[in-house]
Amino acid sequence: MTLESPTQTAEHIESMTEFLVSHYSDQLRDISLSSDPKLHYPLFLEFAELADDNPYLARLLFSNPEQYLRHFDDSAILAHKIALEHMKKFENKIGIEKRFIHVRINTSGSPLERSPDTFPSIGRVRVKHRGILLMLKGTVIRSGAVKMYEGERMYRCRKCKHMFPLFPELESINSIVKPPFCPSQRSKSCEGTNFDPVDDTVTRHDYQEIKIQENTQVLGVGVIPRSILVVLKDDLVDNVKAGDDVVVSGILTSKWSHDLKDVRCDLEPMLIANHVRRTNELKSEIDVSDDLIEKFKSFWSHFKDTPLKGRNAILRGICPQVFGLFTVKLAVALTLIGGVQHVDASGTKVRGESHLLLIGDPGTGKSQFLKFAAKLSNRAVITTGLGSTSAGLTVTAVKDGGEWMLEAGALVLADGGLCCIDEFDSMREHDRATIHEAMEQQSISVAKAGLVTTLSTKTIVFGATNPKGQYDPDQSLSVNTALSGPLLSRFDIVLVLLDTKNPEWDKVVSSHILAEVQIEQGRFVDDLTTIWPLPMLQRYIQFVKGNFRPVLSKEAEEIISSYYRLQRRSSTHNAARTTVRMLESLIRLAQAHARLMFRNEVTRLDAITAILCIESSMTISAIVDSMGNALHSNFSEEPDQECILFHNIT
Repeated sequence: MTLESPTQTAEHIESMTEFLVSHYSDQLRDISLSSDPKLHYPLFLEFAELADDNPYLARLLFSNPEQYLRHFDDSAILAHKIALEHMKKFENKIGIEKRFIHVRINTSGSPLERSPDTFPSIGRVRVKHRGILLMLKGTVIRSGAVKMYEGERMYRCRKCKHMFPLFPELESINSIVKPPFCPSQRSKSCEGTNFDPVDDTVTRHDYQEIKIQENTQVLGVGVIPRSILVVLKDDLVDNVKAGDDVVVSGILTSKWSHDLKDVRCDLEPMLIANHVRRTNELKSEIDVSDDLIEKFKSFWSHFKDTPLKGRNAILRGICPQVFGLFTVKLAVALTLIGGVQHVDASGTKVRGESHLLLIGDPGTGKSQFLKFAAKLSNRAVITTGLGSTSAGLTVTAVKDGGEWMLEAGALVLADGGLCCIDEFDSMREHDRATIHEAMEQQSISVAKAGLVTTLSTKTIVFGATNPKGQYDPDQSLSVNTALSGPLLSRFDIVLVLLDTKNPEWDKVVSSHILAEVQIEQGRFVDDLTTIWPLPMLQRYIQFVKGNFRPVLSKEAEEIISSYYRLQRRSSTHNAARTTVRMLESLIRLAQAHARLMFRNEVTRLDAITAILCIESSMTISAIVDSMGNALHSNFSEEPDQECILFHNIT
């Protein structure tokens, strides 16, 4: 780092002040009108704007952020004073002078975010990244308590009485290291070596440590996700929680690991944050171009008279390596799309996310569907029941350096996405009970090691399990799976896949598997009327989720209500499944089907499809469909004609 002269420093601060006054007068005005003079205020600066207006200053800030961020904070105070004078003179308003303003550099949309040298993955952070303005993206897995530490303090030289600030070094556990001689830059050097602290000049800061981990979705198989410590100060503390997706820009440094007996002391990498941007709102967004939207519209105009045939073309793209299983593919699509969350009159939130459970014999393709669903969702966590404890699924209390912290588990990390749990039956009963609240209330209440909090788990749960021994069609699901009634009632759809050893079915499936080897990849990419490729399915699901909020028509309401009342009156009804939750599930599935069909209204067709999905879940208490085995459900050649016939039943 090259030392600049006081004249150069003054010139740079003047340029920065002019830039802030000309581009961020509104923020400066709001800060001036704020009532508390003791708070630390952020001033958000767009790096792209600075690079366009003053490229030289932007380059200095990028290459030496530790020095120039302090200069920017000084210039923010000067710009604030100019704003105060302007308000007093021209607006006849008196603002309150503030002592602490911190410039926060937002790098969104700037060239820095497009370079792997300035925006590497956490696992690729190296020594070469030290000393530059660095950006890292990850998920918050641990959030520490907010502490206080002593910041800069003024010191006075005993010999020449020169006053200068000293800043604590985080590398040496926030200790202040005094310079070897007086730093006064006079014509005749002082060379004093004794310095005294000046009373009442200490600035104290709020301080919080969080840990972020790189997203597992972008990693290859077998790669362990890496994490890094991030230090938040002043206005940045307490803005993020475990499970949040963030992009952090700051300065890479290091700190000594905790001094433990018989353990080597190492330097751990650490990022001192300057700006934190939450991307939770963007985490489910995949870029959908206008051309693609037109492609979707033209697809549905092509199937205007036969909409179910168009729907089946979309469903064929789900897990194409598995033959048939129409009911399962429809259930996977409806679960991933989900319904519309709403708030009732009492202020209680009713979830819009659906949950799906597959129960089946070995070799019926359950895990294939789990893996494919995880690919369709751009935020997914896959785990197995045998390797999952209640703490691993929800939240863990860990002790770090004598302090307890909460570390996010699978359901919290999957917030806003999908959590796949394979071998659901292998989980211990008490571990399964912990996900009850996460599935229905979409939150997890924690009281561990003196830490009491609630974390968001707005996630879709997709489970797969084997039946307990030989599946008995005459018994209820609770008996066949050893899953409790309260847990089963939380799943919107429970599908049973039984291997009945049908020779004709085996012949068709084996032909499909053998033919699948010869099919070239990407053969149907442009022909959406036949089968949809995976990237197109991802974009379609995210588009309909974000742009359609279907409303139930009167006819759909009557059909759903009639079926629910019929199930409640049925002598064979399953008490674990036939609850008010079934009614909510019917509404969610009908809304999801309307979204799948590219509509904003839930029609009679959507209500009937939702009923058929629930019927497949009822097994012994099914009213319309008594088969109860989704394994042999295949795609119909003329689904629209069959639907007309089915209307007569309802």
